[in-house]
Amino acid sequence: MRRLLRSLRKRLAADGQDGAAEQGSAVLEFVFLAVLLMIPVVYLVLTLGQLQGGAYAVVGAADQAAKVFAAEADPARGRAAAEVAVALALRDHGFSLDDARLDIACSAAGCLAPGSTVTATVTLRVPLPGVPSLPGASLDAATVDSVASQVVGRFR
Repeated sequence: MRRLLRSLRKRLAADGQDGAAEQGSAVLEFVFLAVLLMIPVVYLVLTLGQLQGGAYAVVGAADQAAKVFAAEADPARGRAAAEVAVALALRDHGFSLDDARLDIACSAAGCLAPGSTVTATVTLRVPLPGVPSLPGASLDAATVDSVASQVVGRFR
């Protein structure tokens, strides 16, 4: 054991005196550290882009859902039209309707009575980019939502 330690000490002392052992390692260290630091930064940028896309999607989806609901003649058809509008808006931004929820509230008892206000709330779970969904695990970057209101017109 002592012989091994003595041999290691001699090698370390020789390496410290001779600079030839250190040549070329700076480039290798730079490449290694650059890759090590750039991968998390690139993933962070991708995640932020996914969140921004989700935010744009829910704003458009809530706005269109409130508008098409208020334009329909009865609440059942309005709900169906609002769900189609939400699905289209989310699909345009690359999101699935399975990750979204639509809630519609009305200000008056008669939901489509002239002058009443229809409020659509769309909530979207934004998944992490590049991570497959696992059963029972929630691997979402965040949940974004948007609320939009539309007044039901007197003249239709």
